[in-house]
Amino acid sequence: MAVEKVIIIGSGPAGLTAALYTARADLNPLVIAGDQIGGQVSLTAEVENYPGFPDGLTGAEMVEQFRQHAERFGARIEYDLVTEVDFTGGAPFTVKTSSKTYRALSVIITVGASPRRLGVPGEEEYIGRGVSYCGTCDGFFFRGKDVVVVGGGDSAIEEGLFLTKFATGVRVIHRRDELRAGAFLQNRARNNEKMSFIWDTVVDEIVGDDRVTGVKVRNVKTGEVEQLDTDGVFIFIGHYPNSALFEGQLEMDAQGYLVTSDRMQASVPGVFAAGEIQDSIWRQVATSVGQAAAAAIACTRWLEEHEEEHEKLVVST
Repeated sequence: MAVEKVIIIGSGPAGLTAALYTARADLNPLVIAGDQIGGQVSLTAEVENYPGFPDGLTGAEMVEQFRQHAERFGARIEYDLVTEVDFTGGAPFTVKTSSKTYRALSVIITVGASPRRLGVPGEEEYIGRGVSYCGTCDGFFFRGKDVVVVGGGDSAIEEGLFLTKFATGVRVIHRRDELRAGAFLQNRARNNEKMSFIWDTVVDEIVGDDRVTGVKVRNVKTGEVEQLDTDGVFIFIGHYPNSALFEGQLEMDAQGYLVTSDRMQASVPGVFAAGEIQDSIWRQVATSVGQAAAAAIACTRWLEEHEEEHEKLVVST
């Protein structure tokens, strides 16, 4: 079985950036993309906050340019799902997919995180057409419109405050009668004339025609149901890292994010991670790209430092 110099698991902006950098380092990287290239950004209607594209571009267009750039320098992309990894015993590592088994001297993990969904009718249908999980990404498109924010933690209030820069009104829908956000954020929110709160309430359905036009909500204490008109629904009930595959293999924090060093190395030497799989704070395309560039450079240097040792491993495999 041939031994790859580097396998990149994941094909969002972080994965394709790692592919570009390792390809330019002549490492002939193999990207295992999953069943769909691009990650979360591929579902974004328009990206206007990535440097160098002042007119903006769709998430799908951005991913396509990232892919072309990586492949231009020799990155290889396989559309397959990783089902198992074995990082025990050091390099070469084993990466199994639904159709093949690979061995690799190094691995860069960029499988990201997923926003928690409400799981209500209309949610999936209107993603990119009024339903969003990122106010920083999509707030500009709701200038002069009314939006609702679902959630009551720090992220919900931070993003809600950001949305007040564009929207005429931001109503926060929270299932409890008090916020979970920190006191400072709560004070800012309560003092913002554009923000209001709907307590003890959950969203049961998102409705619309071509785009979102409203939400059906239910008071959890009284059972009362009503429909609220709105132009957008921003959902901030948390993210979860896509790290289940690495349980028992790599160190994680309490939320399941991979723990990395300042050089983006995970708890096993030769395994690196970048993007939202290890970043619970920033969650932006630009930060994921920077983290991936660092991970790829660190991976390249790690391979150079162990080149003689790896040559013996490849010969004996």
